[in-house]
Amino acid sequence: MERLFKKILTSSVYEAAIETSLDKAELLSERWHNTLLLKREDQQPVFSFKLRGAYNKIANLTDSEKSRGVIAASAGNHAQGVAYGAARLGISALIVMPTTTPQIKVEAVAKLGGEVVLSGENYSEAAQHAEALQQTSGRVFIHPFDDELVIAGQGTVADELLRQNPGRLDAVFVPVGGGGLAAGVAVYIKTLRPEIKVFGVEPKDSDAMYQSMQKGERVQLKSVGIFADGVAVRQVGALTFEVCQKYLDGVIRVSTDEICGGIKAVYQSTRSVVEPAGGLAMAGMLQYINETGCSGETLVAINSGANMNFERLRFVAERTVVGEQQEALFAVTIPEEPGSLKKFCVEMVGNRNITEFNYRFRTPSQAHIFVGISISHRSERAAFSAQLTSAGYENQDLTDNELAKTHIRYMVGGHAESVKNEKLFRFWFPETPGALAKFLDATRGRRNISLFHYRAQGGDFGRVLIGLALDDTDDAELYDRLDALGYRYVEETDNPAYALFL
Repeated sequence: MERLFKKILTSSVYEAAIETSLDKAELLSERWHNTLLLKREDQQPVFSFKLRGAYNKIANLTDSEKSRGVIAASAGNHAQGVAYGAARLGISALIVMPTTTPQIKVEAVAKLGGEVVLSGENYSEAAQHAEALQQTSGRVFIHPFDDELVIAGQGTVADELLRQNPGRLDAVFVPVGGGGLAAGVAVYIKTLRPEIKVFGVEPKDSDAMYQSMQKGERVQLKSVGIFADGVAVRQVGALTFEVCQKYLDGVIRVSTDEICGGIKAVYQSTRSVVEPAGGLAMAGMLQYINETGCSGETLVAINSGANMNFERLRFVAERTVVGEQQEALFAVTIPEEPGSLKKFCVEMVGNRNITEFNYRFRTPSQAHIFVGISISHRSERAAFSAQLTSAGYENQDLTDNELAKTHIRYMVGGHAESVKNEKLFRFWFPETPGALAKFLDATRGRRNISLFHYRAQGGDFGRVLIGLALDDTDDAELYDRLDALGYRYVEETDNPAYALFL
């Protein structure tokens, strides 16, 4: 890897990129009893570190290659980096973006001088189209991560970081998508300061690097989560995997709620609103502190970008309290009798703040409550559950139940007695015309829709909960049809929250 290290030292990024600041998070450092530093890649001209690698690659093309122009596939940050870098060098840039890309990102690429072609419903389909166009146009393909010069450009983040903090540094936390940033940062730091730990951070639903390192070979995920779209990669690069496998000290996986908590933590420290992928490293750093109990250490989180859709802030705000372990959600069964609800609130909830309260009559003798309470630490969840059990209340902790958090808290109802064989599914629908019609066509036949709930999360995808009333004979055919759709889905028929409230 000596060659890659040298490429980092000789990178051409500063003809376009800037040296971003390394800021201390004062309040967070006090709260967590460590020195927490933030590497502010959200300060780049395109609000993302992606400019570094894209420009370094383009700047090192031969004159012949530059005359042919460049092409790239991206849903956002890499696209803007390529367009910006190409414009600075006077080179033609063609960017293939998925049809689901928000208009604000399409317009941003066009404003930077890139020619945009919309194709496919996700990055993989857009990349396939870009490869086909590259073959016919002769343009040079600029890979978003699996390229030595791209990795070297991203590695300049570590060069700055070590110069800006030459003293004690215990660990660096790096968001991981395809692995370009993690590979560049890890090889540089481990070459000069091998005692510093370098951790990759991934969403639990887009953990291609984690699974690959566990298995010892590259793994291709069947599907990826779409909240942190900047790191939603099904398979990491061959070169990036080789480097990360050798130099990373591990990969930390975080939940969507923890990412939202990371976004809030960055905002509290910088007043900057980062995108989900930008809050990833902060979320991983906070999890590391919680799990190791470290104190007095100097830790760095790399804020990779701030291209946040404004509409997504609603979802972030809703989920942050859970991610910060400030809210717990419970399903509780209480007697259906006069005074039982008041008794529950007074004796069980007590002085706790109620954040959510839904009551549903179940039978003449029972009712179900969906309740949210404020907490200050995860251990309070177990304590509250034990208190309920001791008082004779059946209860279930739904704090980590995705169905409950995304849908049920907004639609507590009851089960229709006439629906005998209902299957429940959660779908991630691309926000494109015809997506719902495509789904309905796939479920045509004897199946009736018995339940439907749509939740937009302010991103490229909406979340849909669908109940289907089935004949006993058509289950196998149904699953074949749903798989053929190509939309990510999870069956929730056996979810206890469904049985209690829907």
